[in-house]
Order: sequence, then C-alpha cells, then structure tokens
Amino acid sequence: MMNQTFDLCIANETIASDAQQLGVTLEDLKRICVQVSANIVQYPGICLQLTYHITLPNQMLADKLNWPMWQPEQVGFSDYLWEETCLECFITGSVINSHAVTEHTTSYIEINANPDGRYALYQFDSYRNPATLPPAPLYQDDGHTRASIEWTNKPKQQSTSVNMDLLRQLNTLIKPNSYERSFNVPLTQLSDSHLKYAINNTIIEQIHPCVILWLDKTPLYFATSHASPPDFHNHQYWSRFEL
Repeated sequence: MMNQTFDLCIANETIASDAQQLGVTLEDLKRICVQVSANIVQYPGICLQLTYHITLPNQMLADKLNWPMWQPEQVGFSDYLWEETCLECFITGSVINSHAVTEHTTSYIEINANPDGRYALYQFDSYRNPATLPPAPLYQDDGHTRASIEWTNKPKQQSTSVNMDLLRQLNTLIKPNSYERSFNVPLTQLSDSHLKYAINNTIIEQIHPCVILWLDKTPLYFATSHASPPDFHNHQYWSRFEL
C-alpha cells in the first residue's frame, strides 16, 4: 500500500498567548503531535484514505480538548465544521474538461471532517472564491449529489457505562491521550499513468492535510508549514502529492 506521511506543526503566530489562555506552557503546545497519513486503497473502488493521528503530551491538555465521541447518527454533510475541532485537507491540480486537461488551474477542493462523523466537501474556483459562507459544496459528476466521504475506523458504540470505563482504561494503557480518525475519499484512476488520480474532475497534484484542534475556547492550527497569519487556503504552503 502506497503511503505519504505528513508531520504537522502548530502555528506559532499566537502560541504564547494561546498557552497563557490555556494555563499551559509553550513547550506543552509544541509537544502536541499531529500526523496525517495518505494512502491509496481499494474500498471497494479506489479511494484516497486519510488517517489523522493526534497525541497530546499530558492529561491537562487532554481534559481541555474538544474531541466529540463518534455518533453514527451524525454522519452526513454539515457546514461550519471549522468552528470546532476539524480534520481538514485541501487538494488541487489540473482540471479535466471534456477529456482534455487544463493546466495551471486555480480551483481546489476543501475537505472538512468532525470526529463525531459530520463532514463537508467544498469546491473553490480560486483563492477563497466564491467568498460565500458556507462555501459552495463539491458535487458528484451528476451535478446535484453532494460529494461525500466514507469513515473507515468507526469507534464501536459501547452499551453500558461499565464497558465505557473499561474501554477508557484500555485506551489509557495502550496510548494515553491519543486520538485517531480515518476516512476515504472516492477517486477516479486515470488511464494515462502520469496523471494518476482525480477527485471528480480535479487531478490530485498538491495536497495539504491540516487540523484545527479546539482546546476550551482556543483554536490551535496545525499544518506542514504555515502562512502568517495561518491560512490553510494559501496553496504556496501545500505539498506535492506523491502517491
């Protein structure tokens, strides 16, 4: 299985005031570990699988983290997910129009996902354009069905509080203060080998996994590199897609 790993770092713009607001040290925030792995998988069709691993360095931060429990009934399209803890990914590349490839496109896709199961996929024509809020949804090829993701590591619902306590104890023994979610994005595999994979009509050439962690009422921004101030939409900081 092909894999591309991204180690995300915290945005330093307001890190000192964030630490003060949260009552923790600067080092505590810098030790938050956020890693995203991207894989191409068969599920059963070909998909881009994104797995988000978050590890907090201590219990104090874990107690402040907004990480909602998995709720199957929440799975579906939902806007404004960036106002909570949000697992994100931006994707851009050449656009396929009537089987022809248009180079140097400014359009891109934004994926948002909440740990409880909500998600959204948006389509932008260029940098933050259209500027409507919420942004314009990404549609499937039929033009009216919203694009979706498929969650892959759905946590099991426990029937009793005793089971929940046991599960928490086991989680603590295995990986204290560690969190993970994974989902698949359906792809099209193109016959021309150097073009590789596309989401709808966007060939994946650049990718930018990023995360917003809300601790109490403080958002912390994580990406492989950051604009100043942090701006996930700025494609100058995006990575080359290597799968």
